Amino acid sequence: MATDSTRLRRLLAEELGECCDADVEARIDELEELAATTPSDRERDLSALSALSDGTRHDIVRYLAAADGELCVCELSPLVDVSDSAVSHALSDLHDAGLVTRRKEGTWRHYDATARADRLLDALDDTRGER
Repeated sequence: MATDSTRLRRLLAEELGECCDADVEARIDELEELAATTPSDRERDLSALSALSDGTRHDIVRYLAAADGELCVCELSPLVDVSDSAVSHALSDLHDAGLVTRRKEGTWRHYDATARADRLLDALDDTRGER
């Protein structure tokens, strides 16, 4: 990892009283180990967070998580006050992000929140002390 270590050197010198190249290298090694052991699927995480950043999609996931079972587009449209087409588009984005499941039955599509969506909503609620 190529980096300008000037600020890190200053931090270590302040914390340790003095700092040499070996101290900087040791700390960089520790930080690289931290990065290597930190689980991350950046694309999936950002996709899920991006999907929740839109008000309509956020509301839809909340309604699906709170519902007792699946809901159809025609049941969600009155709740979010947008067209069936806009709801369908939002649901497609949520499905692509792994936050809703969909099941087709005849001409109807039924949607439900995934366990990941439930956990994300729980985490958001926990940070506000709700739920």
